[in-house]
Amino acid sequence: MARLIRDNRIIVDDWVLVMPEQAGAELAPGKLVFPLAVWLERQAELLVRDGPLAVWLDSDQHPEAIADILPHLSMVAINFPVFSDGRGYSSARILREQYGFGGELRAIGDVLRDQLFLMRRCGFDSFQLRADRDPEQALASLADFRHAYQFCTMDPGTPLLQRG
Repeated sequence: MARLIRDNRIIVDDWVLVMPEQAGAELAPGKLVFPLAVWLERQAELLVRDGPLAVWLDSDQHPEAIADILPHLSMVAINFPVFSDGRGYSSARILREQYGFGGELRAIGDVLRDQLFLMRRCGFDSFQLRADRDPEQALASLADFRHAYQFCTMDPGTPLLQRG
């Protein structure tokens, strides 16, 4: 099983991503993360399924698409297809601030060490790093900065320039 960072610790990932090509297959037991298209196609079946539920959004999919089902979800994963695609940051803030999502919010895809501090400030609390990256080094990056210039979803303290 893959390792990931959640709540400032490295853990073994107990969720399984259901790939789009598996959309019609019989579902295995356990914690499954469904692509939005699969969720929409099988929503009635999934809502009565035993166990925790999760949906993954690609960077071009909007949080509004899952607003009505957020109370049923234990986790939302947001895919970063490439390092330079920052739309997932906005999606995370919308889920936390606009919709009040309190479950796990996970960054998946092309997730690198340099992004984690800012991802956490936008509301992510777990990070599935790219397979070729070391989670130990990435975990250390969460302490790279002590001060911030902008407001934070996860820590509503006062930004540096607004302190007296």
